Amino acid sequence: MNLQNRIEVMVKLGEYIRSKPEEWNHTIKNASLHNAWFTEDFIHLAAQNITDCFLSEDLLKAWCNHYHLDDLIKPVNVGVVMAGNIPLVGFHDMLCVFISGHRQTIKLSSKDNILLKHLIEIMCSINPLTKGYITLSEQLKDCDAYITTGGNQSADQFEKYFGKYPNIIRRNRTSVAVLDGKESTQELDKLADDVHLYFGLGCRNVTKLYVPEHYDFVPLIKAFNKYNYFRDISKYANNYDYQLSLLLLNNIKYMSSESTLLIEQNALFSPIGMLYYEHYVDENSLIERLKQEDAIQCIVGKGDGLIPFGKAQQPELFQYADGKDTLQFLLSL
Repeated sequence: MNLQNRIEVMVKLGEYIRSKPEEWNHTIKNASLHNAWFTEDFIHLAAQNITDCFLSEDLLKAWCNHYHLDDLIKPVNVGVVMAGNIPLVGFHDMLCVFISGHRQTIKLSSKDNILLKHLIEIMCSINPLTKGYITLSEQLKDCDAYITTGGNQSADQFEKYFGKYPNIIRRNRTSVAVLDGKESTQELDKLADDVHLYFGLGCRNVTKLYVPEHYDFVPLIKAFNKYNYFRDISKYANNYDYQLSLLLLNNIKYMSSESTLLIEQNALFSPIGMLYYEHYVDENSLIERLKQEDAIQCIVGKGDGLIPFGKAQQPELFQYADGKDTLQFLLSL
């Protein structure tokens, strides 16, 4: 397959997802039954973001042209360990390796082993030569390079096993938002999405707010009310109730909507059902400090270079996990 063939496969895959055929809807239903955190609505949203942000011919060609991709690459086999925290979270890695012209052996997460498998089958039906480029396997042996995504403990193991090979090994990350207290109702509504989409399980979900002194939380909590239906989802409600019990037992001050508990905390990673906040004095120095923090994936806000409200879960082709250029890494092999 040449580069144009591979682009055509991805464009047609986008058309397939947009058309929402019965077999895709059936696959989504099965994935939701397999993993209760993957609601059908959230799977559809993840798929829509992929088609809108990745799978148009213009976007793909501009992306490839930026790297001067051609068909002169010497293919190697790249082992890819997928995460499973939110639906189709590993799609971008699969896309990068496929477009580069390398082969890949993918180990799917047990939490998300239905959706991407189906989409790869569709890619193979679009062009049977795709089968020579993508293999699904439970074990990654004899690969020439590795891309892995997981928690810090998993990353330590990956370093042990794959450290002698060219690699990208990703660790725990999360996202934060910087507010100035002048946000509009629409901006707070979009921030609610950044916090709550996929139940806050993604590394691009906001788990920590930075607010000025004397910040008024009332408009923010009102914006969060759009996700009060989370209380009807048992897995989420159980986490919320557990965290609330701990706060009450330890006499810790908190604020809450029906879906989210807010407490003042210096840490970055808040548990499910909870959102941390911290006050700041100087916004510019705060943002500069946050940009140096390895554990932060996205900084959401209104400043230059920040992710706009509502866009945290809509990464574009050039926005790579951990800020490490996956496609450039692949071209260097």
